[in-house]
Amino acid sequence: MVTFWLCLALLVTAYFTYAKYIQRLFGADRNRPVPSATRFDGVDYIPMPAWKTFLIQFLNIAGLGPIFGAILGATFGPVVFLWITFGGIFIGAVQDYASGMMSIAHQGLSFPEIVGIYLGKNFKQFLRIFTVLLMVLVGAVFMKGPAEILAGMTGLNIDVWVYIILIYYILATLLPIDKIIGRVYPVFGFALLFMAAGIFAAILFGDYTIPELTAGTFRNMKTDPETFPLFPTLFITVACGAVSGFHATQSPLMARCVTNEMQGRPVFFGAMIVESIVALIWAAAGMAFFGGVEALNGQLAQHGNNAGWAVDVISNTTLGKFGAILALLGVVFAPITSGDTAFRSARLIVADFMAVEQRSIRKRLWISIPLFVVGFGITLINFDVIWRYFAWANQTLAAAALWAVTVYLASKGKNFYIAFFPAVLMTMIVFTYVFTSGQMLGKLGIPYHAGVTAGGAVTLAVTGYLTVLIKKYTDDAKTQLRATAGQ
Repeated sequence: MVTFWLCLALLVTAYFTYAKYIQRLFGADRNRPVPSATRFDGVDYIPMPAWKTFLIQFLNIAGLGPIFGAILGATFGPVVFLWITFGGIFIGAVQDYASGMMSIAHQGLSFPEIVGIYLGKNFKQFLRIFTVLLMVLVGAVFMKGPAEILAGMTGLNIDVWVYIILIYYILATLLPIDKIIGRVYPVFGFALLFMAAGIFAAILFGDYTIPELTAGTFRNMKTDPETFPLFPTLFITVACGAVSGFHATQSPLMARCVTNEMQGRPVFFGAMIVESIVALIWAAAGMAFFGGVEALNGQLAQHGNNAGWAVDVISNTTLGKFGAILALLGVVFAPITSGDTAFRSARLIVADFMAVEQRSIRKRLWISIPLFVVGFGITLINFDVIWRYFAWANQTLAAAALWAVTVYLASKGKNFYIAFFPAVLMTMIVFTYVFTSGQMLGKLGIPYHAGVTAGGAVTLAVTGYLTVLIKKYTDDAKTQLRATAGQ
């Protein structure tokens, strides 16, 4: 377990070291007024205790991501530990903290509006549409997926469960955030953490062996590595456990609820570190429980690569009847608690760009009804093909968020490289995936190395364009600092 313990130690240490550096870089101030005080509306801008905002943020960004994604990522071998650890520390946690603090600095603005400020109006208009559609898609998928599982367990028709979940989504989206989300999420958040702790204890004290990262295992251990190349497929497969653009749309929800800026480190950075630890545990469990990476690949192949099946088997075997309850939480309630905040985020994004206040229930309904109509409509069609592109779209959002953070820090005369290098990497990942994946342009038969070259060329072009913008902001910041010093 040497590799596992080292990665766990790095994640914990990062919270007490790197997170403090990031906090100082953003100039967090305990005494500066926050949106929950300056824009209190009793609906979305509501002050809540730090422990509660942490648990809500954790469940917002977690859902199925650090469980299903980690198990599927484990099929690549122990190398997944590196992506979860270093991706979580240097990319995911930085993005989540920055998106939350930038939202606080801009009075709780939603993700597309913040990005638009720093990357331009045209990109903002595109991202408004792109993000709202993505949020509705997430809500729709996390409506039908759990409904199918509940239908199989209870015998009730799937449509009945879709309507029940839809009613819950409507209530969670429209009611003040402290009425349902503020009460339900902390309970499920604790349960998800307890589930991970139980699995970890079972693997630690049971007769299991977690594979080590060695010279022999530092490779792609997928059964068909040519179809699923390590780069960029692993970085798309494991999103929430390392970095996810969806998180950047969720951080503003809690940016409207924190009571001072110093809470940003535990709520935004801390929740991401905890999520990476959960992903680390599930990746280890996936490899250890089935007797190694090859066995994990074989078992998943026999069950349609269904990570939900693996979660159910691992939980029931290691935790008994109580594990079955926790498995139910993992495959049913965790996605539901991502779907409701997806619809809530969509409502707030639309409200922000249309400048519609949300105190009035009538105005909340005016925005929400079309979103739910579209979401419900998606559940009536076969969207399996569409869902394949969600992982790519998710990481594309992450790249956009990191570029916005880069420009933001440059405009303040701060060290923007902590976001610049992750932004370049994520840009390379998403564009290489476009050219190499069999789901996208790779299906045209583009050779892998040619696809990587094309992805690199596009990345260079994007980096060059945005570097000009970064230089402009940096020069402006230096000029302003010199003027201030002269005064």
